[in-house]
Amino acid sequence: MSSSIAEKLFTIRYKVDDQSHLIIKDQQVCLTCETKECTHFCPADVYDWTGEMTTVAFENCIECGTCRIGCPYYNIEWVYPKGGYGITYKYG
Repeated sequence: MSSSIAEKLFTIRYKVDDQSHLIIKDQQVCLTCETKECTHFCPADVYDWTGEMTTVAFENCIECGTCRIGCPYYNIEWVYPKGGYGITYKYG
């Protein structure tokens, strides 16, 4: 009954908004962050460090909320997507 992460992620659907619900508050904080923890704790690989800035692939977000508490500097603003957008889980 075990499934791969890719198979489990296939059970979700995401209606993408044109505006991100995930915001890096200050890229300068990311520059001084030594661990870049956001690139490790997100199960959907939303955050990526380019060497100069943190990019946000909000369209991959599974709305778990980990980034609200995972960034040691609280530099990520996370809000629910506006009505009608975001994630939908399929069951069955």
